[in-house]
Amino acid sequence: MTAMSDIATVATAQLDNGLTGTIRSINLSLGGVPKKAVASAQVTRSCVVGDAQNDTKHHGGPERAVCLYSVERIESLQREGHPIDIGTAGENVTVEGLNWDLVIPGARIRCGEEVELEVASFTNPCKTIKDSFIDGRFRRISHLFHPGWSRVYARVIAEGSIRPGDRVEVVPPRS
Repeated sequence: MTAMSDIATVATAQLDNGLTGTIRSINLSLGGVPKKAVASAQVTRSCVVGDAQNDTKHHGGPERAVCLYSVERIESLQREGHPIDIGTAGENVTVEGLNWDLVIPGARIRCGEEVELEVASFTNPCKTIKDSFIDGRFRRISHLFHPGWSRVYARVIAEGSIRPGDRVEVVPPRS
């Protein structure tokens, strides 16, 4: 990259106010955590294909088809001393570069060329992710106790495939 293209990239990032970013990681498991990174995934209305949950009463299904989290939030938690890492909190898609405060219920998220999601809810943390936190304090990412730090669940509006490096764009909900 040239100095001019570096400046253009920084200027673009500043102008979009965190509305665009990238998929940093796609994470799946056969149940439980940690979820491990994969090279790509198919997203359907009911799930990320290849991912499973041990507790289907509280996880998965059309209103919780995809769990998303911010790598910047993960890194901030690490700086606090928490042993969290990508996938250890159970997120399917780890994003980078988005203003996480805009990722709220009602917001639309476009992932790659095909997938469109709508944030359905903040995700209530449970004890299965306690090993990602100092003294098992998994409520550190509870929206109730720490607004802005929660993962989110999303429903799938448009199905398709995603891979790390794909562009992600947030369309905030209308007021």
